Amino acid sequence: MARTKATASKGRKAAGAARKDKAQGKSESGSGTDIGAYSAEDLLHYYKEMLEIRRLEERAGQMYGMGLIGGFCHLYIGQEAVVVGMQAAAIEGDTVITSYRDHGHMIACGMDPKGVLAELTGRRTGYSKGKGGSMHMFSKERNFYGGHGIVAAQVPIGTGIAFAHRYREDGFVCMTYLGDGAVNQGQVYESFNMAALWHLPVVYVIENNKYGMGTSVQRAAAGGDLFERGHAYGIPGEMVDGMDVLAVKEAGDKALAHARAGDGPYILEMATYRYRGHSMSDPAKYRTREEVQKVREELDPIEHLKERILAEKLASEDDLKEIDKAVRAQVKEAAEFAQDSPEPDPSELYTDVLKEDVAAA
Repeated sequence: MARTKATASKGRKAAGAARKDKAQGKSESGSGTDIGAYSAEDLLHYYKEMLEIRRLEERAGQMYGMGLIGGFCHLYIGQEAVVVGMQAAAIEGDTVITSYRDHGHMIACGMDPKGVLAELTGRRTGYSKGKGGSMHMFSKERNFYGGHGIVAAQVPIGTGIAFAHRYREDGFVCMTYLGDGAVNQGQVYESFNMAALWHLPVVYVIENNKYGMGTSVQRAAAGGDLFERGHAYGIPGEMVDGMDVLAVKEAGDKALAHARAGDGPYILEMATYRYRGHSMSDPAKYRTREEVQKVREELDPIEHLKERILAEKLASEDDLKEIDKAVRAQVKEAAEFAQDSPEPDPSELYTDVLKEDVAAA
């Protein structure tokens, strides 16, 4: 019996160590991506998109510190390659739904930074008229369905959106994002079961940033890789280097093609990392500064792409500095717009509660 316990303990430690390596970028599909398969225009677009998310999140952090943003605020700094790569693989009409770490997804979907920061600051020019805040923004025009504050609540909703795509036979796929902290929720597996049974066009994107709030994934999730959770339902999946935008794009191409062809759901586990705490109120004392700095120096998705662009002579240092300068100016303008916008009128408390004129619609 003692020998069995020891063996099980070693197995858990081995699985945890393997998951740790992969979450630090040592994944199945990583630096082997062929940059020659991409045009300079595409690569610079991905670089700019990731910079837009990074700079907006940095500004949001500053505004939170100044007391201009209230409530919860979960920043996406470090994870930019995931959503930029997935959107690069998507087509117009594909839908997106995610959790509360959602600002990056909004920008990648093409939502206006002015409306995003206005919502963060609770202004009437925000995407939810200043009533939703950080975790509750939506854009039907950009096929973005939130922003959800309850852990894993977006997973059955995303599965439902995928059902709508199948019912309408429109050829689109729903990309449903969730974190490693959500994978142990029961509603995730109910969703997997229904999606597999009905061959729904959904790609579940697990953003494994190593920590669910302050708990390491090794301590919270038993077994092997998280994408393997779908195997019981016959759902294929794979681990992806979520710090490499090209690796994400290529995995996204494969997963979206699978779902779009009517072959059912697919799971992508993105090995990524967040530089900031779980939220702005989290001091992140559960990890060392050295750990964070090591990832920043060795795996940063923006710097990684920048180095490859420069190495291939697809742009100069000055070109990239100009892109950053333009992005900073755009974010500054958006922040000023948000601060200058009025707060919602008190009468807004009674609007958008129920959909009106349903019969007429």
